[in-house]
Amino acid sequence: MKKILILGAGLSASSLIKYLLDHSEIHDWKIRLGDVSLAIAQKKINGHANGVAFVFDVNNQEQVSEEVSQADIVVSMLPARFHYLVANACVEHGVHMVTASYVSKEIKALNEKAQEKGLILLNEIGVDPGIDHMSAMQVMDKIREKGGKILEFESSTGGLVAPKYDNNPWNYKFTWNPRNVVLAGQGNSQFLHNGKYKYIPYNKLFERYERIDILDLGEFEIYPNRDSLSYRKVYGLEDVKTMFRGTIRRPGFCKAWNVFVQLGMTSDDYVFNNSENATYRDFMNSYLAYDEEKSVEQKVSEYLKIPEDSDIMYKLRWLGIFKSEKIGMIDATPAQILQQLLEKKWGLEAEDKDMIVMHHQFVYELNGKAKKILSSMAVYGEDQVHTAMSITVGIPAAIATKMILTGEIKNISGVLVPTIKEIYNPVMKELENYKVKFIEEEIDWQ
Repeated sequence: MKKILILGAGLSASSLIKYLLDHSEIHDWKIRLGDVSLAIAQKKINGHANGVAFVFDVNNQEQVSEEVSQADIVVSMLPARFHYLVANACVEHGVHMVTASYVSKEIKALNEKAQEKGLILLNEIGVDPGIDHMSAMQVMDKIREKGGKILEFESSTGGLVAPKYDNNPWNYKFTWNPRNVVLAGQGNSQFLHNGKYKYIPYNKLFERYERIDILDLGEFEIYPNRDSLSYRKVYGLEDVKTMFRGTIRRPGFCKAWNVFVQLGMTSDDYVFNNSENATYRDFMNSYLAYDEEKSVEQKVSEYLKIPEDSDIMYKLRWLGIFKSEKIGMIDATPAQILQQLLEKKWGLEAEDKDMIVMHHQFVYELNGKAKKILSSMAVYGEDQVHTAMSITVGIPAAIATKMILTGEIKNISGVLVPTIKEIYNPVMKELENYKVKFIEEEIDWQ
């Protein structure tokens, strides 16, 4: 009997938990699911005979050590900043670990100790990062195997509302952590384009987007992620001319979101004074010049040089940012105030379903000729629990967990990401059962 410890029972863990419970009888697994909320953990276990829910506090190091020591593998679905605490305990007690989050410097530093103990600390096995790595490496390895040289690589992903349920002027609803959406892009973005390094500061990020058509879903816009350059080494693309990773939104989103960026309303590093008594209109007005003769709408229009009857202003009015409604939050940061407003308007409704869109572009050279490959995927959520986000984040991690426990992943150890065939080929093959499948098109390129 193998023991699986799952830490974190949030929305993105739903499909992972179900997968491991569904496979627990045939593989003789026992699963412990820990979360700060016992009720949420119990709901996810749903009375399954092979599952036990318990209250878990990652800040209680005695509990972390005790729980990890009794497991054969740990799946951490906690917020990213807590993974190191779990990983450290895993190395100490000789236990494998799987997480969907980016590899942190702290976890990377555990590589040598993990290798000495023959442990696998598998990271970035979700959707982005995760499916993006695996699907891209499949294409790139095929190109290399036939003697091609990769010249350009671009990859973008977006969590969006499915077209049937896209019914607001922003063409967007929250499909993952709202806080991460509000704070997205802060810091400098850097990428490589035609052999030139490009750097975009946060205040210009949402002005520097591209338009692109994906599958039969219509037009999208893509803005740059923070760091595309580090992935040259991950993919073995040190000599590539273009390296770009981005985030996908529907057209019009970036220009409208840029209003909040330009005004400074996405900041999370100070408290907005008297936030409990201020209105959203006060909130907006506080970032504009003092002028009693002009309305808040007029001042926004003039400051940002956008017409009062523009689509951008319509989006802002629809959100309710100009309303004299009390914020009601004590000692809130601007980002927290904005997030509260957005959650009222961008939340998924009871019948809504989400969608994950991913798009890769490869340009390679073979026998003196340039070719371009487009590889795209769209996955739709099943319901409010097993969303597209939950499926694409959780199922890859669950499959990898199974593969480690059954010995399908072997003869490798240390801090890993899923860019090797032993991991990505079987994971991507099984993901097709969950309608995670890429459509490829190859064309001659100039």
